[in-house]
Amino acid sequence: VGGLLVFDITNRRSFEHVKDWLEEAKMHVQPFQIVFLLVGHKCDLVSQREVTREEAEKLSSDCGMKYIETSAKDATNVEESFTILTRDIYELVKKGEITIQDGWEGVKSELLLSRSKNKC
Repeated sequence: VGGLLVFDITNRRSFEHVKDWLEEAKMHVQPFQIVFLLVGHKCDLVSQREVTREEAEKLSSDCGMKYIETSAKDATNVEESFTILTRDIYELVKKGEITIQDGWEGVKSELLLSRSKNKC
């Protein structure tokens, strides 16, 4: 129902792949709608930045997503990114734009499910 599209703000190539990742993810969830949040990671590495906040915000707006910058190193906005995504999903469920489906009972990882058939 929700997904984080994460790119490294110190690596332009990762940013350039965001649209491809978005399309691939949408392809795998059809016909269902999924809510995405674009996450620029490693915001603590200001001097190594290769992608501006403005570029990322424009891309997220063009793709119909919100944008946030995070850093796992200093815990900047990590929890907030999950809160934003969860809140957006909840609002769409309340509006009836997303309906609860069988099999959506928790957080799962496609990669781990395909390897071990277990929920995360």
